[in-house]
Amino acid sequence: MTTPSPVTSQARYHIAVVDDEVDMLDVLQDVLQEEGYRVSALRSGQALHELLARDPADLVVLDLKLAGENGLQVAREIRATNPVPIMMLTGKGDETDRILGLEVAADDFLMKPFNLRELMARVHALLRRAKQLSVTLQDVDQDHDCLWFDDWRLDLTRRVLYDPRNRPVNLTFGEYNLLESLVTSANHVLSRDSLLERTRGTDSDCFDRSIDVLILRLRRKIEANPKHPRYILTERGLGYVFQAQVRKR
Repeated sequence: MTTPSPVTSQARYHIAVVDDEVDMLDVLQDVLQEEGYRVSALRSGQALHELLARDPADLVVLDLKLAGENGLQVAREIRATNPVPIMMLTGKGDETDRILGLEVAADDFLMKPFNLRELMARVHALLRRAKQLSVTLQDVDQDHDCLWFDDWRLDLTRRVLYDPRNRPVNLTFGEYNLLESLVTSANHVLSRDSLLERTRGTDSDCFDRSIDVLILRLRRKIEANPKHPRYILTERGLGYVFQAQVRKR
């Protein structure tokens, strides 16, 4: 591993790191603290639950395999009540584990061993996107770039989806990026490869099935009947199409 260069202090952010390997936990704590973050180093999912109850975190870095615990189950429990971004660490190359992680709304993955510069780049990206999504509901500003489909509003400036009752919909970063890609190309079929490139970037640790998982999750949030979708349709052998009349401001 290489040591990243110092950056401007990020002390306003609190990062919870959970790993039962003491050496790895020490490395993660040291590098994040050197970057200026406030770090809580924990060795179990139970300790994470207790921490979040008294001291909310801006990001959770969670190992997939914990001694006596299942990191996926921990993520499920956190995601059920808390929108905090979750980055999962795994030492396995098993695609199944990563798909399961996406199903419980992990926002990113990093395979061990990893380069510390890549870790920090992903941490910065997750926190930056979280800040963009945390803006409270307000009247739409005149300079906001928005798209409408039926009574849904996609605020491209704030990166927030509002439902027909004008309530913000809780989307993960991957879900939002995918929805934006679909809506901005409405009524055009997009292949999985195209969606993968648009939503995750060419330098991310991604895989083709992640798009299918994100599509499933999006349907659960915007479709009245996810099993018979109205908006996000599957074009077998080709990809997906967002079928709607999309209007600009």
